[in-house]
Amino acid sequence: ILKTLNSWFWWENIWMPINCTWADFVDRDGLVFPKPHQLYATIPYAFVLLIIRFFSERYVAIPLAKALGIKNVRRVKPQPNPVLESYFRECSRHPSQSEIKGLAKKCNCTVHLVEKWFRRRRNLEIPTVLQKFQEAFWRFSFYLTSSIVGFIFLYDKPWFYDIWQTWVGYPFQTLLPSQYWYYMAEIGFYWSLIFTLGIDIKRKASDFKAHVIHHLAAIGLMSGSWCGNYVRLGTLVIFVHDTADFWLEAAKMFNYARWEKTCNMLFIIFSIAFFITRMILFPFWILRATLYQPTYYSTTPVIAYFLFNGMLLTLQGLHLYWGYLILKILKRFVFLK
Repeated sequence: ILKTLNSWFWWENIWMPINCTWADFVDRDGLVFPKPHQLYATIPYAFVLLIIRFFSERYVAIPLAKALGIKNVRRVKPQPNPVLESYFRECSRHPSQSEIKGLAKKCNCTVHLVEKWFRRRRNLEIPTVLQKFQEAFWRFSFYLTSSIVGFIFLYDKPWFYDIWQTWVGYPFQTLLPSQYWYYMAEIGFYWSLIFTLGIDIKRKASDFKAHVIHHLAAIGLMSGSWCGNYVRLGTLVIFVHDTADFWLEAAKMFNYARWEKTCNMLFIIFSIAFFITRMILFPFWILRATLYQPTYYSTTPVIAYFLFNGMLLTLQGLHLYWGYLILKILKRFVFLK
């Protein structure tokens, strides 16, 4: 069954133009092609990024937070109590008064002690400002580095200025070393975010689902574009996304430090960058190149055309959702101060 599924998955008609086979993607005559098996390396790269994250949060983010006036608040842990812990995890974090009385009898202690235990236990679940700052610092560091490196990799490429160049010579476009490392780092980063979903700052259910969908769609898109050698377009998509994100993380960092004016200024810059990149460049530049331009090079679109554009449209749906939230915040900022 696995062999059959594998043969279906790598069927040429899914990935490449008509009259092309996987045999055509063998390195030759100075041409180097991306290979699907290279994507396995993104998992070890993800763990390397997690190690870098650990040291940067500990030895850079914490001293920076202290310099900005953020204090590390230590919360008092409740006394170990298996009965109350089990009830907290499996039943309710906010028991009613009658439930508290029942638990007090069961544990042979006072109602006041049970209430105090639940209050302290709930406080442990709330992330400290320092923890939030550390997470924002890591994302800021990666997105800023990725944006700078991406610009260095792309500024001298013709497809950075003329989107039609992404299709010239396709699918026989050679893979550049800069494109390899750009992809590996970006996919590894999103794998690392998925690996730490359980320990990162807990978000509201709707935001959590949006982040999971975004991370999986990003990995699926980058991995698929790697296999189909849509690398030129892929690097543009990565660059368009990362250039707005580091402004948001910077605004968060100064928000946690209570530098209100700096935070407001950075958030306005982020909002402008977001709407330029996600509401203008992405739909009218990137999506135009993936939906419209391929019809000039092939009269019979491959299945990958529909798969990739479906995922790109999913991302655009998330952009619209986040854009709506940003507009709500801007409305409160302008009208309610």
